Amino acid sequence: MAIKFAERTNNMEGSAIRELLKLTQRPEIISFAGGMPAPELFPVQEMIDVSKKVLEENGRVAMQYTTTEGYAPLRTHLANRMNDKLKTNVVADDILITNGSQQCLDFIGKAFLDKDDIVLCESPSYLGAINAFNCYQPKFINVPTDENGMIMEELEKILEENDRVKFIYVIPDFQNPSGRTWPLERREKFMEIINKYEIPVAEDNPYGELRFEGEFLPSLKALDTKGLVMFLGTLSKILCPGYRLGWVAASPKILEKFNILKQASDLQASTISQMEMSKFFDLYSVDAHVEKLKEVYKKRRDVMLDSMKEFFPAEVTYTHPEGGLFTWVVLPEGIDAAVLLKEKALPRNVAFVAGEPFFPNGGHANTFRMNYSNMPEDKIKEGIESLGKAIKEAIEEMK
Repeated sequence: MAIKFAERTNNMEGSAIRELLKLTQRPEIISFAGGMPAPELFPVQEMIDVSKKVLEENGRVAMQYTTTEGYAPLRTHLANRMNDKLKTNVVADDILITNGSQQCLDFIGKAFLDKDDIVLCESPSYLGAINAFNCYQPKFINVPTDENGMIMEELEKILEENDRVKFIYVIPDFQNPSGRTWPLERREKFMEIINKYEIPVAEDNPYGELRFEGEFLPSLKALDTKGLVMFLGTLSKILCPGYRLGWVAASPKILEKFNILKQASDLQASTISQMEMSKFFDLYSVDAHVEKLKEVYKKRRDVMLDSMKEFFPAEVTYTHPEGGLFTWVVLPEGIDAAVLLKEKALPRNVAFVAGEPFFPNGGHANTFRMNYSNMPEDKIKEGIESLGKAIKEAIEEMK
């Protein structure tokens, strides 16, 4: 008897980034591929102390099941932090703890998408979100995007012409992969359009606290007056990704659906992980830890951008992010970044992520994403110099 999978699995593809990371485990590879924090900055000793305290003080509770919504003290910490940093007005009951924000992307696809429904996203957009939504067989429309994010006139035009748009997926702060940030004026105009059409919004915010310069801007959730914005947060980028703790803040109507999906998926996030993270908030300054991250990542960003200016050909352009983990590179037309990676960069022991998978409908093969948070400064400069030579060689061959 032949194995017959569901039709929707025909569209499922493995993550190009996760597959590439397998290749970059070799110690000689200088990898700008993953969106990984710097491991030397993980609060290892603090988490050892926290783990011991949780087990000594409340071990039986830590090892037991907890509610689907998540550990209440941690949800309170997260609500307070959102309100302080992002100008929101949420409480613990507005929050569901998930296994990383990636799980919530899957829940959004399950809850909202029927086959051939439309998802709107930036151009480019986060590959992990595209893969999560793709499982439910939607159609994607990339809203034209400039250096300040989605172009609002284009967004409204698309909404006027399409009646099957189920939600809009955006990353307004230090976007993955482009590093761009939406200014306040564009956020306000976006929410004006959202309120007019009453379209749900998934606001993904993994990097919002990692601002190196300029002022913090209110999140879209802070500007939400109709309960349309689903805010996705994570502790992976400001503390440690191995705990796999994320959250979603949403209206009761939406959160009710997500709770049911969470119960069907895995019942709950890890009790002990949630309790340990909550205890970290109790005992240590998360702000102080984030300041350390920002100091290191800003230096690494500066080294990467300075090295690109020194070693990349003049025909190559790249973004100048004010925070986050990524910059976005555009090569001259006719150069395929995936071919450049395979034939010229990896043989020089340098890795990045080709840009085409970040566009759900393809195209833009002459782009790629670079991460600056994970490699030390000397390796960044060495890797950019090697990559510059690879790009120059590709340009010469094209002439």
